[in-house]
Amino acid sequence: MELAIYNIKGEDTGRKAQLNDSVFAIDANEHAVYLDVKQYLANQRQGTHKSKERSEVSGSTRKLHKQKGGGGSRIGDINSPLLVGGGRVFGPRPRDYRFKLNKKVKQLARKSALTYKVQDNQIKVVEDFTFEAPKTKDFVNFAKNLQVEGKKVLVVLAGQDKNLYLSLRNVPNAQIITASDVNTYAIMHSNAILLTESSLDVINNL
Repeated sequence: MELAIYNIKGEDTGRKAQLNDSVFAIDANEHAVYLDVKQYLANQRQGTHKSKERSEVSGSTRKLHKQKGGGGSRIGDINSPLLVGGGRVFGPRPRDYRFKLNKKVKQLARKSALTYKVQDNQIKVVEDFTFEAPKTKDFVNFAKNLQVEGKKVLVVLAGQDKNLYLSLRNVPNAQIITASDVNTYAIMHSNAILLTESSLDVINNL
């Protein structure tokens, strides 16, 4: 599979980038994508939620009235979950939401996500570029040139680029990532992916 290579001005250079069919044209597995995205989001959770149960609420443990003979319902102390201000029944407790996912499943999910994006024409290949100084305006113009302005843009680089990172960090819905850190969630969360030529060399070998 081949894609046209564009320059920073959004012009077709006339050259073609070769996309590895074993990465960008596989029989996509939707369930693997689901599992990988689920794991990514689960790993972001702090899991520090906590509510007080009956034994942890501050209050007297005296029985409010006798068990029988009062004409009313039976009731214990003021900390009862049935009363306002009482404890909570089976409330949330701190826990770790992370779970294991096999490497081959994650690899299949990434390839499936990239396949979906190629099929939807949401991937463009750009010549390697950088900015002389960090300027948000430069990135906005760059996005306009490539007709991805206003979209959820994912820029994939071969390595770190401080000027480019600082130029897009204030742009809504724009994200930058290195090719070695590409994950299924980042791919699926974007609707315009810009791959630099050098980053494509890494992704072709996922």
